[in-house]
Amino acid sequence: MAYTEEKAFELVKSAYERERLGHAFLITGEALAGGERLASKMIELINGADDPTSGLDLFGDAPPPEPQTIDELEGDLVRVVRPEMKSRRISVKQMRELEKSMYQSCEKDKWKVGVVLEADRMGVEAENAFLKTLEEPPDRCLLLLITSSPDRLLPTILSRCVQLPLITNAKRAEYDGEAELLEVLGKVGKAGFGSVGRALTLKAAFSKVLDRRKSEIAKANDAAQKEEIATYKQTTEGDWLKNRENYYKALTESEYLLERGQFLDVLITWLGDVVRQKCDVTELDYAKYATITQAVAGTESLESLLQRMEALENLGTLLETNVSEPLALEVGFMKAFG
Repeated sequence: MAYTEEKAFELVKSAYERERLGHAFLITGEALAGGERLASKMIELINGADDPTSGLDLFGDAPPPEPQTIDELEGDLVRVVRPEMKSRRISVKQMRELEKSMYQSCEKDKWKVGVVLEADRMGVEAENAFLKTLEEPPDRCLLLLITSSPDRLLPTILSRCVQLPLITNAKRAEYDGEAELLEVLGKVGKAGFGSVGRALTLKAAFSKVLDRRKSEIAKANDAAQKEEIATYKQTTEGDWLKNRENYYKALTESEYLLERGQFLDVLITWLGDVVRQKCDVTELDYAKYATITQAVAGTESLESLLQRMEALENLGTLLETNVSEPLALEVGFMKAFG
């Protein structure tokens, strides 16, 4: 069950007041769901919020304190780990430093807090280095992991955290390449589906976006691998180098497959808007494209729209097998838009 930021905090606060607060939480959801804000509230709950410093207002009253951000809270009590700028990875060294900080002494009534932003950017070795702290946390220690991709974490990490999935009504950020794909989809839709040429035009635009993203993902992970090798090559033995090579190869494939699924969802969501227009529903996922989806709704039957959406969903299922991706995309787009 997913919670709003406010509901999740109510549950955490209730557990804290009953002295039943867990020592590790995994906060998940899209960036706009409020994971970092929730983490900040949890830290201020257990360690107390700073006194307001802005003085009195015009009526002589103290204004309510502004909630602090994770960056503002970072200090002796709160340690924050985030992906390193160049590699976009969280290293073993960072996790070991976090573990060490959790065992340092602090004021009797305070908590030591470790926050891991974009926790899915930990590699297997970094996650394993973190497991000891999760399994044997020191007293008055709170660990907060924040990620939008919990499926990339080890099951041993997931099983040791209280999970707080968040929902949001805010508009998510566009995927890189989403606007480009929607523009082609709109042009083809206005011209009319049901043409082999237009179906292949859409497939070509889809493949172009995917190929570019796969190249970018591979480049980022290659840089991370080189940085890791440069740091640890002299201190490791055996088949470590080959294992890391296999790890980054698998990571690149995993991240690519995730984005491929997201872009298929973009097409299905856009067609869903056309169906909503057909049924006179005003709430749209892509409101800025309302004029185009309304025009397409006027040329398509409800039955054909549902069939097109079903064809894309079937394509997504097929792509999860060992089928040839180029062939599956060509056949799938022909069924969906041809």
